[in-house]
Amino acid sequence: MIIHSPQPWDKVNQSEDRYFEGNLEAWRALTDANKAGKIRAIGVSNFLQEDIDNLLQNAEVKPMVNQVLCHISNIPLELIRYCQSQGIVMEAYSPIAHGVALKNLVITDMAEKYGVTPAQLCIRYDIQLGMIVLPKTANPEHMKSNAEVDFTISDADMDILKNVPKIQDYGAAGFFPVYGGKL
Repeated sequence: MIIHSPQPWDKVNQSEDRYFEGNLEAWRALTDANKAGKIRAIGVSNFLQEDIDNLLQNAEVKPMVNQVLCHISNIPLELIRYCQSQGIVMEAYSPIAHGVALKNLVITDMAEKYGVTPAQLCIRYDIQLGMIVLPKTANPEHMKSNAEVDFTISDADMDILKNVPKIQDYGAAGFFPVYGGKL
């Protein structure tokens, strides 16, 4: 069970208020449910370092996971490193950027170099960052292909992928607040 966002969904990227007190109350409820055996694991999603620090400094239990938007061209490297240093598992959602990454020439050319699909390259990239990766598909063939990531991207190519310019337009998925900036 996770707190989906440190801010109310309609306030994401619209407010400087990080809702520290509300997050602590929600976290206490999750902690109580976890201790009572009602849920096995608790975590957060879209929490920045300041939001994580609020929990670490004020809560009895630290988050087990922080689920964040992470894909080639949108990599919160400092947040990933920080959470990992605190023993918080990092999960990457939207590893192919709602399909937008599949149209990027750097990604498609590099996927061809490795003999994999662009989606496989994107998933493998997040894995090599130490992330648990949550690709989304209802297509059984894509599910099978998404699991076939038994290759390694070279350090030099990882560096190239870390410097792909940030996606500015997520198309139809652009209405989601997480694509709007801060998170």
